[in-house]
Amino acid sequence: MLSVLALLLLLCLHTRILVKPWPQSPGCDEFLGSGKVMDKCGVCGGDNTACKLVSGMFQHSLSKVGYHKIVEIPEGAIKINVTEMIKSQNYLALRSRSGRSIINGNWAIDRPGKYEGGGTMFTYRRPNEISSTAGESFLAEGPTNEVLDVFMIYQQPNPGVHYEYILPSDNSVSTAGNTDEGNTVTSGPGHDQNGRPSQEGYEQGGGHRYPPRTPDNQVPAAQPPRRQREYNWKLTGTTDCSASCGKGSRYTVFGCVHRITHDLVSDSLCDSSTKPSPQEEPCNVQPCPAFWDIGEWSECSKTCGLGMQHRQILCRQAYANRTLNVHSSRCRHLDRPESSGTCQMKICSEWQIRSDWSPCSVPCGVGQRSREVRCVSNVGDFVEDEECNMKLRPNDAENCDMGPCAKSWFHTDWGNRCSAECGMGVRSRSVVCLINHISSLPLEGCGPDRPQEAQACNNGPCESRIEWFTGPWGQCSAECGTGSQQRAVVCLMKSDEGYSVMPPYECSSLDKPLGQQSCHMKACGAKWYYTAWSACSKTCEGGFRVREVRCLSDEMTPSEECEEGLKPEEKEECNPQPCVPHIDENCRDKYFNCNVVVQARLCVYNYYKMACCASCTRVAQRQLASKSYR
Repeated sequence: MLSVLALLLLLCLHTRILVKPWPQSPGCDEFLGSGKVMDKCGVCGGDNTACKLVSGMFQHSLSKVGYHKIVEIPEGAIKINVTEMIKSQNYLALRSRSGRSIINGNWAIDRPGKYEGGGTMFTYRRPNEISSTAGESFLAEGPTNEVLDVFMIYQQPNPGVHYEYILPSDNSVSTAGNTDEGNTVTSGPGHDQNGRPSQEGYEQGGGHRYPPRTPDNQVPAAQPPRRQREYNWKLTGTTDCSASCGKGSRYTVFGCVHRITHDLVSDSLCDSSTKPSPQEEPCNVQPCPAFWDIGEWSECSKTCGLGMQHRQILCRQAYANRTLNVHSSRCRHLDRPESSGTCQMKICSEWQIRSDWSPCSVPCGVGQRSREVRCVSNVGDFVEDEECNMKLRPNDAENCDMGPCAKSWFHTDWGNRCSAECGMGVRSRSVVCLINHISSLPLEGCGPDRPQEAQACNNGPCESRIEWFTGPWGQCSAECGTGSQQRAVVCLMKSDEGYSVMPPYECSSLDKPLGQQSCHMKACGAKWYYTAWSACSKTCEGGFRVREVRCLSDEMTPSEECEEGLKPEEKEECNPQPCVPHIDENCRDKYFNCNVVVQARLCVYNYYKMACCASCTRVAQRQLASKSYR
């Protein structure tokens, strides 16, 4: 029996050695195996009821370029997430209620990274502008120790901004609409922040609460039985002032009190028909401190590279719901903001010559040659020519002179057939003046030494044959140089008795000799020769056209013997008339800041093309004119 017990004891010890207990991890309360975790409110082992999630979507249509308020994040908020739905040219901005900029303030765009503000650390993200379509965002764990305002720097249509944060259950939720447009992202008037109908009316203007208006056609409630006048209405105070300075307003508040003890009691114990009406009275009439009113930045003076921009800075002071311009000395307690600063829209593109000159378009004389000139961005991409300075554009075409075009006489062999079967006849060959790329003969012709195209031939005597007979050549038409001369050509019949003149049709079957030929007299000396005018470089607003002028000798070779005072003009102005654009009376700008639309290149959208018709049309005409000139 003892041996059996010993065996069992050894077996138990062996089992405890081989089987290790399963490791247990501590819960959020630091007790092993408790299994407690943090809920979304940050409560260990909580059930998510100690806080509430506030979220919304800002989707308002905006029109004015600048800062627009999206939402305010209350003090104590955690798990803050503000995200643009898709990528756009807008930016998110964050500012404390005290006016300190945290992210993207004062028209300065910050780099993505971490920024401290409101007692927590915000992570600002801006996805890659080329490879990603996600919008920018900022996130923070919280909690915040002050109220923060979220803004959108509006530049193009709003794609939508989603925001959310978590608040302890005893915190109130407050959101605000766009300060410029008066929009709101909370429930409308007459509803609380959960969308339920409000029981206390709604806020107006300066943030005071007024009772809801009673409809005129409401049926009066039954009057309660008249009570003893143990309770009376008494002035118990006033509402908060609508303004902290500069003259606001407040209203008297009446409460129901015991007639003897003057203790406040429920208003239902007093006769509501005898309750005095609230009276408005002024308050906080002292002037508000002067402040610097900062205008919007002007357009950058340059579309690329380093430029300057300016804004208007005014000292202003608010009083009685009015804001007036005052002398700048009243703002001397504040640092004056800068009224000008540097700006850079982007790095300038530059012209690049992408090829050598092409061969001349003609083998001789004056032709044209071309090369490729492109506008290249700072990353090496080809862009529109308007991105570069058109005044600095290298020429992509120019005239080229390949020298004078030489010509020579070319001819065939004589024909084997005589024009007459008997007696005197004529045989012929072809003669033509062609360009000769080897010789250096005159430019405008092959000279007066034209080879003969016909020569006499005789197939033996014949009787009574009809033939063409020619007279002597007449006087040359030119006193010098090359001219022409004529001679008489008649149809004659030859017989044993002599010659008889015949009508020309009798010799129609025979080749008629030439009645006119060129003649060359003494040398005329060097003269100016010129080509026709080229096309005008511009169709309006003054261009120029050119031609080639050369001094040539009688041998058509370059000479310096011409009189310089008689040299024809090589260049002259043309088309001086002004360019008159077509003006459409129905095409006008509907807004004063259409230059911003042009700068942002929004004219491709139909809405902006109609709203800023004149500005967008001028840009399109300039682009078309630049392309046609090239």
